[in-house]
Amino acid sequence: MFSKDELKKIKTEREEWQKHILNKFITKGEIKDKFETPSGIPIKHIYGPEDIADMNFIDDIGFPGSVPFTRGVYPNMYRGRIWTMRQYGGFADAIKTNERFKYLISQGQKGLSIAFDLPTQMGYNSDNQICLGEVGRIGVTVNSLKDFEKVFEGIPLDKVSTSMTINAPTAVLLAMYIAIGENLGINPELLIGTVQNDILKEYVARGTYIFPPKPSLRLTADVIEYCSKYLPRFNTISISGYHMREAGCNAVQEIAFTIADGIAYVEEVHKRGIDIDEFAPRLSFFFTTHNNFFEEIAKLRAARRLWAKIMKERFNANNPNSLRLRFHTQTAGVTLTAQQPQVNIIRVAIQALAAILGGTQSLHTCGADEALAIPTEDSVRLSLRTQQVFAYESGVTDVVDPLGGSYYIEYLTNQLEEKAMEYIERIDNMGGMPIAIEKAFIQQEIQNNAYSEQKKVEEGQRKVIGVNTFCTDEECKIETFKHDKEFEKKIVDSLDELRKTRNEGLVQEKLAELKNMAHSSENIMPIMIETVKTYATIQEICDVLREVFGEYQSPQIF
Repeated sequence: MFSKDELKKIKTEREEWQKHILNKFITKGEIKDKFETPSGIPIKHIYGPEDIADMNFIDDIGFPGSVPFTRGVYPNMYRGRIWTMRQYGGFADAIKTNERFKYLISQGQKGLSIAFDLPTQMGYNSDNQICLGEVGRIGVTVNSLKDFEKVFEGIPLDKVSTSMTINAPTAVLLAMYIAIGENLGINPELLIGTVQNDILKEYVARGTYIFPPKPSLRLTADVIEYCSKYLPRFNTISISGYHMREAGCNAVQEIAFTIADGIAYVEEVHKRGIDIDEFAPRLSFFFTTHNNFFEEIAKLRAARRLWAKIMKERFNANNPNSLRLRFHTQTAGVTLTAQQPQVNIIRVAIQALAAILGGTQSLHTCGADEALAIPTEDSVRLSLRTQQVFAYESGVTDVVDPLGGSYYIEYLTNQLEEKAMEYIERIDNMGGMPIAIEKAFIQQEIQNNAYSEQKKVEEGQRKVIGVNTFCTDEECKIETFKHDKEFEKKIVDSLDELRKTRNEGLVQEKLAELKNMAHSSENIMPIMIETVKTYATIQEICDVLREVFGEYQSPQIF
């Protein structure tokens, strides 16, 4: 972007500045001995044209809404439409979750994000002994379509988008959502939302898997294929780096492992003979933002550019929408502290601003009390207000990619993309992401980084306010969410009542058809929709699939 003569002159001037001005101050000492980003990228005192000398403005930075989408996936970004403000919700029974959703909508929220309790995520009914104490604790309980009907009662599913954090039983929960729409007279083509449906990251970061990788990938691809044909407004998968970052990886690894997962899903669907441009436009992603403000902004820009290049050069996608990396962002739960929890408000604001300046399409801001419990109603409202202040009072939405062209931001963007691509090439050489997971390469990389970061905190190299610096002896006095144990009994009683009133013969008939379909290579979604309509329970359905597919046992890594 600069001539050779200009770069030579700048380099000479910089050397003179460093020698005669900067070095006088360095001899007096600096705050730290070593400056680098959390991903290990060394940081200079200042950045200038020589640090991005090889960049081509059109090819590498360009304009928003145009390939390579470094500056954003849409030309006018937030000047045309503010990101979707989507607070994560779901607890106890379906009725309580419905009340929370209606409250959030009344406060200006534009989309719903539903959390499921652990038994639902693992495909178990609430009355299974293994679920004792977990029913309704970290999300809403869904035993059958009956519960989902209560969750979404009075909510216009063709006007409000719903994001569902569900993975192993995605096909079951999506089938229920489609069935509710049909009951309300809403054509599936009008349903708006996202299913996480990202099973690969479960094996390395989160652990809510049920079936082995091969049949799990089949179910993931079935959902993508079905939605591409019948739910054109639905995001068929949310390829999630968030959970791998929560498990301990750094920003480079978050980009690399997320995009490597995306490559695996594209290959899985494409080998069915489906054209890339038929399904790729509805793929979506899910990232986090941490406290290192500039690295997080650059990370999101680098991920966009890298995905566009891979889709164009590796998969020969022709539709520009296939090249757009659209993503949801959630601020980093793992950075929140139980000590001095009010400080989390500041952390969340910094992380939210990084997501916005990085060009997110959707944003969830964590509650200040989330290191202690499910956020209270007041905490959720404050998190939502944080987004609204940025959207309507700060002016950051007035200009698209306002940090684009910053020497430092562009340098970090280049470095993150380059280092992420090195990881992707290593994974490719192993045979792809599923094999890298089987070899426990991804798990080991995440654990190694997590261990290294924890050591830095314990040794004081990484400062965490309230944990290893600026600590106080004051007791935490904020109000936190209290889980009502009575909900568990109510949920189990409701399940008993369902079994007494449904058509048992029809349930068993559809479960048998589901089993036959699971043995075939046909798309499982049509029979899944028919099965949930009989009010078959999630465990009955998942037990059929367990019988056909088996259950996955994770390798032990030390």
